[in-house]
Amino acid sequence: MTRRAGQVLLALTVAIGALAGCAPADGNGSAATDPVNTGSPSVGRSIPYELYTHCGIDEARIGSTYFEAETPLSDGSGNPPEGWGNPVQRGTMTLTSGTEAVFTDDAGHEVRFRARPGADAPKRVCA
Repeated sequence: MTRRAGQVLLALTVAIGALAGCAPADGNGSAATDPVNTGSPSVGRSIPYELYTHCGIDEARIGSTYFEAETPLSDGSGNPPEGWGNPVQRGTMTLTSGTEAVFTDDAGHEVRFRARPGADAPKRVCA
């Protein structure tokens, strides 16, 4: 493989990783550097989303807004419930209003989130 081909392959790998999502860099329910999770969707539009589930399902970030789950989900030990991916669950996030969003996936999961007014950081950082 030529040096140029290697550079193109690396650039494509990085781009695909960004589009598909990656492990959260800030532990708050979304990948801090992932444009899929940090975009600012318009109300009613669904976007691909990787929900961070490693420490249970409690929080998500959409654009610069932090949302918390209406009903946090956990197995009781700080992990996602059975049937959820770990550390992430791929699906879609739909902003239903300026303060409400819904995550859904192909497995039939649905989690409703409400914005945390004034939040500029995650409630907790999951390691």
